[in-house]
Amino acid sequence: MFTQPSRHLFLSNQIRRLQSTLVIAEHNNEALSAVTQNTLSAAKKIGGDVSVLVAGTKCGPAAEKIAKAGGISKVLVAESDAFKGFTAESLTPLIIATQKQFKFTHILAPATAFGKAVLPRVAAKLDVSPITDIIGVKDANTFVRTIYAGNAILTLEAKDPIKVITVRGTAFPPEPLEGGSAAVEKAPDGDYKTDLTEFVSQELTKSDRPELTSAKNIVSGGRGLKSGDNFKLLYDLADKLNAAVGASRAAVDAGFVPNDLQIGQTGKIVAPDLYIAVGISGAIQHLAGMKDSKTIVAINKDPEAPIFQVSDYGLVADLFKAVPELTSKL
Repeated sequence: MFTQPSRHLFLSNQIRRLQSTLVIAEHNNEALSAVTQNTLSAAKKIGGDVSVLVAGTKCGPAAEKIAKAGGISKVLVAESDAFKGFTAESLTPLIIATQKQFKFTHILAPATAFGKAVLPRVAAKLDVSPITDIIGVKDANTFVRTIYAGNAILTLEAKDPIKVITVRGTAFPPEPLEGGSAAVEKAPDGDYKTDLTEFVSQELTKSDRPELTSAKNIVSGGRGLKSGDNFKLLYDLADKLNAAVGASRAAVDAGFVPNDLQIGQTGKIVAPDLYIAVGISGAIQHLAGMKDSKTIVAINKDPEAPIFQVSDYGLVADLFKAVPELTSKL
């Protein structure tokens, strides 16, 4: 016979055992995106069994890497030409078929362009409300996310039987790919080809600099740089710091740099050890994408610029003099 406290503990443990989470891995067939490890960390905080779905064309190497992470019960692998380009239209029926077979209570993916394309479609097919861009896990039904461009923190309780969630990678530590040996199994078979979309090709920008969302140091420029040519000042500084280069939306909209460098509410969310904001005024949408950085340095000639309110170190100076001088001293 259970006493009340022990009965409550027993029921809690039983509920946790019934929980199961599917993590949708983001990868390029050969290597995992770093944010997949952050998503895996969030999945483990939810509790219960954790499985990972790896879908691609020749994705065996990526599956082998994720199988080494601790705390994973199984890795489900789906290989087909249908998944070329990782389109949401082909991946969605695979995820739905996997859900029907294994009855997962949670489905997680990174809050990247990949996850934001796939999971809303999955949620619609399952007739549940997606929970986007979470930054914390209270329990299996309760999650934390930001609203109003990061100015308010919302704790929400999800009532849907299946929780479909995108995870902000910068809010969770990466799960190490070691210490585990999960079973690798085939994902449910099916014809996942679609005539809704066709992947044609992609051109990837190659750079020796770190990838923006995983870089430890970032140098970012705004409208104050006045032209795309002047971004060379930031590239020179970034090379000295082994840093990635980012930009504000104003700089992107002005055509100074391509939009894959954009940081902010409608761009990439970053949280490096060091963030140097050069010629960026600090609009609320930009701050939403970088204010979790450990150390923020701002260089701006306007002493009233909002960026100084969140910066740890501020320099009121002409960036065209200050940045070359800083670069020369490194």
